[in-house]
Amino acid sequence: MSEAMTMTAPNPPVPGLWAILKEDLACVFERDPAARSTLEVLTTYPGVHAILAHRLAHKLWRGGWRYTARLLSFAGRLLTNVDIHPGATIGRRFFIDHGACVVIGETAEIGDDVTLYHGVTLGGTSWNKGKRHPTLADGVVVGAGAKILGPIRIGERVRVGANSVVVKDVPADRTVVGIPGRIVDTRIARPVGKGINLDHNVLPDPVARSIACLIERIDTLENELAALRQEPAPNHGGECQTCSAGDLCCESEAMHEAAH
Repeated sequence: MSEAMTMTAPNPPVPGLWAILKEDLACVFERDPAARSTLEVLTTYPGVHAILAHRLAHKLWRGGWRYTARLLSFAGRLLTNVDIHPGATIGRRFFIDHGACVVIGETAEIGDDVTLYHGVTLGGTSWNKGKRHPTLADGVVVGAGAKILGPIRIGERVRVGANSVVVKDVPADRTVVGIPGRIVDTRIARPVGKGINLDHNVLPDPVARSIACLIERIDTLENELAALRQEPAPNHGGECQTCSAGDLCCESEAMHEAAH
């Protein structure tokens, strides 16, 4: 085998800071239909201000200018209400929608094309030094108010539902909801734009699914009891006479019918 054939392909060049900042700005128009112009985004989007400040602070942090980096990060927090530690590693085309009350810890690692909504926390669960914050792979979408805690890994294209609390690893292409967060869906991600699925509002309801199972079991038990008593099978006429679950019960019944 020739030497040319055994040589590996060179790694693609790492873009400079200015190129990354331009990507951060451009991705806003891909993920926020309210964005109208570059001037508007540059002057009125706190999430954009926060990531611009972090890019500069992170460069200072890696260069050993730790206090200056922390000071710049603090100034960015005062301006944007977004707290990103300058030690956090953030990939390309990162977007914080609305940019209020987001907290990202020192050892957090964020991949490319990640989207966070307001109120998200990437926090730690230990007083010890070292890796104590989560890692988010490429294409992750985290809904408003969600908390991802500890040195866990969130896989590619995972969707985290609003107000969820995630404390365990999540494989790729899953949807997580609840407190604590539970995997409620496995899917093949459907590309939207550049492959980022922002439909974080389309989430399964594990409570309704559990109620559907209970309703099915109760129907089975009622039919078995009626057979033992040699009585006609009960017929509720499509309505439950004693339950006050309301829309949740109707939703679970619809899910049950769809499954069969």
